[in-house]
This record gives sequence, C-alpha cells and structure tokens, in this order.
Amino acid sequence: MIFRNILFLFLMFMSSIGVGQQVTPKDKVVLVIHGGAGTILKSKMTPQKEQAYMDALRTSLRAGYDILKAGGSSEKAVEAAIHVMEDSPLFNAGKGAVFTHEGTNELDASIMKGKDGAAGAVAGVTTIKNPITAAIAVMEHSPHVMMMGKGAERFAKEQGIPQVDPSYFYTQERWDALQRILKENSKAVELDHNDKQTVTKPEWKDEKFGTVGCVALDDQGEITAGTSTGGMTNKKFGRVGDSPVIGAGTYANQQVGVSCTGWGEYFIRNVAAYDVAALMQYRSLSVLEASKEVIRKIGEMGGDGGMIVLDKDGNVAMPFNTAGMYRGYITESGEVKVEIYK
Repeated sequence: MIFRNILFLFLMFMSSIGVGQQVTPKDKVVLVIHGGAGTILKSKMTPQKEQAYMDALRTSLRAGYDILKAGGSSEKAVEAAIHVMEDSPLFNAGKGAVFTHEGTNELDASIMKGKDGAAGAVAGVTTIKNPITAAIAVMEHSPHVMMMGKGAERFAKEQGIPQVDPSYFYTQERWDALQRILKENSKAVELDHNDKQTVTKPEWKDEKFGTVGCVALDDQGEITAGTSTGGMTNKKFGRVGDSPVIGAGTYANQQVGVSCTGWGEYFIRNVAAYDVAALMQYRSLSVLEASKEVIRKIGEMGGDGGMIVLDKDGNVAMPFNTAGMYRGYITESGEVKVEIYK
C-alpha cells in the first residue's frame, strides 16, 4: 500500500513537470509546428480569432502530413507546412510580417537537413513571397548557407521563386501595432530642465513573437527543420534575429530537429537550437529534458520564447517560458493536437 502511494505521488509529480508533452513512439509524431510564442492570453483572444488560429495550425499540419503520407521528403513537408503560415496574416512570417521602425517588412528564414547537414537561409528580404522557399534554394542551388537583402532577392528571382511588391506584406493589424509602439516609445522620452532628451524607461519590447517553424520526420527516417519570421516589431539598424541563423533558431542532425521562436538575441547568444542537440548527444538527455534546460538558461539570462523539438523516434517536446505559444503536432496515424496557451 505504501509503495502504491509513493508510486502514485511520483507519477503525479512527473506529470506536473510536463513529461506528458512527450509522445511515445507507439504512434510517433512525424510533424510538429509552432506559430510563435509570447504574451498570448485567452482573456485577450476572441472566440473567432482563437478558432482562426486553431484552424490555421491544423491546415499547416495537414499540408505537411499529406506530403509525408504520399512518400514525400521531410524537406518538402516542412516547406508545405510553413507555406500555410507564411500565407496567413495571423502569423509574423510572410503575409503577416511585422513592421520595422522605418515602416517596412524585412523577412528571414532558414532550413536544415539532418541527413547531411545541408542548410540554407535568407535574411532581410522584402520582395520574396515565401522566404522558406528561398532558403531551400540557397541550400540546394548555391555554395552558400546564408544570403541577405538585395542579393538574396536577386538570387531568388533567378531561381524563379515568386516575387511580390512589398505592399503585399501590409496588414492593418501589424501597422497599428507599430504605431502603438512608436507612441509608447515617444512617451518614454521627456525634456529635462536643460532641454535635453532623457529616456525615462526602457524601449518597448515585443509582447508576441509570431515566428513560424516546422520539424518533420519522413518514412526514410530523415529529419528537416525550418523557421520563417518577420522579425521584431520596430526593429532598427538592419537587425537580424535568430531565425535565419543555423544553430540558433534552426538546427537538425540525424538524431533531432529544432525550430525556435522568441527574443532572438538570447537564442543567438545561447546557440539555442544546437544546444538542444548537443545536450541530447553528450548528456543523453531526452528531447523534453534538453529543450527545457535550454529554455531555462534563456530565461535566466532575461530572454523569453519557446521551441519545438522532434527526434528520430518521433518523440516531441514544445517547451516555452511565455504565456502561450501557437503549436501543434500530427502523428503517423494522423492524430492532430494543437494548443495555444500554457
């Protein structure tokens, strides 16, 4: 009886720290996605908008899953899943990209294949409809890993990748968010008695990160991870975050794939995506243990965000230290799970 009670308490404790997030290989996860982490509160979400997010996540999962079920590669599944989110104004990627301080949209994306370590990325592009496809083109049709700005756009055009006028990325909600932030920042500056400007509080930080990402596992056992983003609202000076940085926002090897979302500077400084893979390789941690450890370190430094992790056996983890993270997975048998809040 005493043993039963101890066992019960142990199982309750293990459940409370989130072990239940990890799916057993009996019906392994083959594709996992995220649509950004941040201050995502149910109290601020209308039922209609919540349903729109849930539907978009399910559509993304199904798009990638259909590729896998037809015998397609994990690379193609990642591209298909991310395309859905890039084409939706709900997420901070592609169509829904946030605005820079200058009122423009600058997009980043990256992809990495676990099989051979091939990788590609683009940063600061303004006319590429689906940046994840441009990242794939860099990986497959150039000797480089990352291209940026006008050079990346020219390369993408030469590869026949769809281009759009920058106005395509305009959405009223993102524009209003920039104006709100600019107004907040203006309040933070006041004139002192010597007519000098004095900053009275820290500059506003993004409350929600809508970066999107996907990790897929195909029937050949190959893992691919990809990430796409519009960056940070009100970003300045050509800032680039972690999403296009291999090892920081995206990483894959033969054992695991990782895609991150959050305050990019902290994910870069922690080499977050690679750190998960390293902890699994060198300390034999599970996907959940390794990813929670990295998120813990980021939090201790003052950063926030989350990540999705999928290993070769179909085990998944989706840890985050914010109020919410748009996330979901689909298993080999087609079971779908999508969540938003903590």
